[in-house]
Amino acid sequence: GQLPTWLQGILLRNGPGMHTIGDSTYNHWFDGLALLHSFTFKNGEVYYRSKYLQSDTYNCNIEANKIVVSEFGTMAYPDPCKNIFAKAFSYLSHTIPEFTDNCLINIMKAGGDFYATCETNFIRKINPQTLETLEKVDYNKYVAVNVATSHPHYDSAGNVLNMGTSIVDKGKTKYVLFKIPSSVPEQEKKESCFKHLEVVCSIPSRSLLHPSYYHSFGITENYIIFIEQPFRLDIVKMATAYIRGVTWASCLAFNKDDKTWFHFIDRKTKKEVSTKFYTDAMVFFHHINAYEEDGHIVFDIIAYKDNSLYDMFYLKNLVKGFEENTKFISIPTCKRFVVPLQYDKDAEVDSNLVTLPSTATAVKEKDGSIYCQPEILCEGMELPRINYDYNGKKYNYVFATKVQSSPVPTKIAKFNTQTKETLHWGQDDCWPSEPIFVPSPDAKEEDDGIVLTCVLKTDPKDPPFLLILDAKTFTELGRAIVSVGMHMDLHGMFIPQQDVKTETE
Repeated sequence: GQLPTWLQGILLRNGPGMHTIGDSTYNHWFDGLALLHSFTFKNGEVYYRSKYLQSDTYNCNIEANKIVVSEFGTMAYPDPCKNIFAKAFSYLSHTIPEFTDNCLINIMKAGGDFYATCETNFIRKINPQTLETLEKVDYNKYVAVNVATSHPHYDSAGNVLNMGTSIVDKGKTKYVLFKIPSSVPEQEKKESCFKHLEVVCSIPSRSLLHPSYYHSFGITENYIIFIEQPFRLDIVKMATAYIRGVTWASCLAFNKDDKTWFHFIDRKTKKEVSTKFYTDAMVFFHHINAYEEDGHIVFDIIAYKDNSLYDMFYLKNLVKGFEENTKFISIPTCKRFVVPLQYDKDAEVDSNLVTLPSTATAVKEKDGSIYCQPEILCEGMELPRINYDYNGKKYNYVFATKVQSSPVPTKIAKFNTQTKETLHWGQDDCWPSEPIFVPSPDAKEEDDGIVLTCVLKTDPKDPPFLLILDAKTFTELGRAIVSVGMHMDLHGMFIPQQDVKTETE
């Protein structure tokens, strides 16, 4: 096939790559050592490269020839890297474990540089051209957070907005929203953008010892959307996990009888909307998009009835009888919530306050709180991406992986949120990854551009490939076949040529 002549830049992706070190194996697929890979597009040609992230975790494990650094689903003993990773500690001293810097989830741009990210307080700077691992950044030096998301947002000025949880002593657990500026003042050029990080606001956790787990958050022109779900981390358990010989994953629990709370923070005043909005218990990882319309906030997420998804990726389930052991108990469901921020304060109890055309409801309760029920847009989609130029705005299209009975994707889809129409790309024995939309330089419409996805073949003897689709029609424009093994990854980003610093810079 043919690549569009305008496609110049780097598709950079990240995910778990190594699961066995010496005689030891990680328990969970999400624990594997980070493997970066890239496709560089230059004058109609594609170059492939992959490299393990040279994290402290990677170096300690390789040096010891066994897993010595604990990950979320694997507790490691004993740890010769005592100087890097804190050891047995107790809840009484209110300390939090020193986490891994195995940044295997996503790629983030901050201050003109690129970072591999995970959900701990560490990120690693990388060179997107060579995939070389550079300095380690500890968020905790600049803002009091112990964990942070791997799905930051970027505003029109290129500033990064992200969220983390502050698990501090004396039971003051809170969720912290912070901003990393896109550039630093001229006279401080030698300083990093992290030195100028600012806290936008914080939201106290409803339960001081059981903060909510979250993987992403939402944003509109005027609001930040944070969902506090009843899938929670037990701080006391986590603080004693090492002593008790259990994993941090075992310190997470879902309460199906609890509520899911919606928090809306005004980006100008930095204050939370005082009305209490909630829905039924659910677990979700990915926000798709959100926007404001006629006094309402409309937001789309992919949600599950429970937390069984995580269990499917234990290696013991992936190895034996893969299809059988990884059947969805809870299918991913694309839900649209319509939340009336401006409503008639004299509205009757039990009345639906949604005035937009939608089957989503928001019902006023006796105590003044508002119970929201979603419109179901579709089922069986995950790893959603949009045209990011439409982030926080009314939009039509979601590009996502299509899953059926198991969480491993078999197709990719383009879903129209307005008409509910879906276009698919799929071939027998193919496992595609998260699809990334790249707009064409002269784009007039939301879907003017291409979609890039890495495709693995179920037979390891068949070579993997990069697939390029026309985003409008979802027809194949071309594919670049890779002559080496490729790993199943998680997330990534396309870096246009003009954003890639040359070696001299």
